[in-house]
Formats: sequence, structure tokens, C-alpha cells
Amino acid sequence: MKVALVFLAMLVCTMADKYTTKYDNIDLDSILNSDRLLNNYVNCLLDAGNCTPDGKELKKSLPDALENNCEKCSEKQREGSEKVIRFLINKRPPIWERLSKKYDPTGEYKLKFQDQAQERGIDLH
Repeated sequence: MKVALVFLAMLVCTMADKYTTKYDNIDLDSILNSDRLLNNYVNCLLDAGNCTPDGKELKKSLPDALENNCEKCSEKQREGSEKVIRFLINKRPPIWERLSKKYDPTGEYKLKFQDQAQERGIDLH
């Protein structure tokens, strides 16, 4: 099965004005609940391991998705992103911290998305 940690759904292939929906039906639960799969994607995102083709696309799209409030994301990618973020914050805070340090070193995005996250019951810390 082809998998992608879609941070992580908002973070796939970049097209002209939308991200591809190619990975919209990925079973995020199977990734989040597998240490091996989750760690492979996290290591890819952190430049600490090899990337699958899916991981490369995820890594390539993540900065743009953060910068542009996931404007190119499908609704399913937005829902998946929220699920992944909620999981990482609540169940894997060390991973969340490592990803935050890499992709939001100044806290700019944390501040930018704080109200939106709070409305959804997510504490970005």
C-alpha cells in the first residue's frame, strides 16, 4: 500500500493552483499508529532519513501550505492535516516539537494559526 504522511494531507504534490488529490484516500490512522511508518515520514521531513516519492512531495509542499494557509488544499487534505496535527500534539509531542522547530523556527505559523487551532480545540503550545 502506498502511504503518505499528509501533514501532512495538505502537503502533497504541488500543481499550478491546487495540490494533487492523489493521496486523499490514504489511511492516515495506519500511518499514525505505526511507529515505523510515522518515523520514516518524520525522518524524511527532518532530513534525517531517506524519502519515498510520497515523502518527497510532502516535504516539497509543506512550506508552501504553511505559508499560504493551505489555500491549495482540498477539504479532505485540510481534515487530514487537522487529524495529524491533533495526533502529534496530543500523542507524540516530541515529534511535534521537532517538526515545529524545523518548519516554524520563529513561531510565525504558530501565531498565525493559533486562533484557528483554538476554535478546533487544538492547543499548539
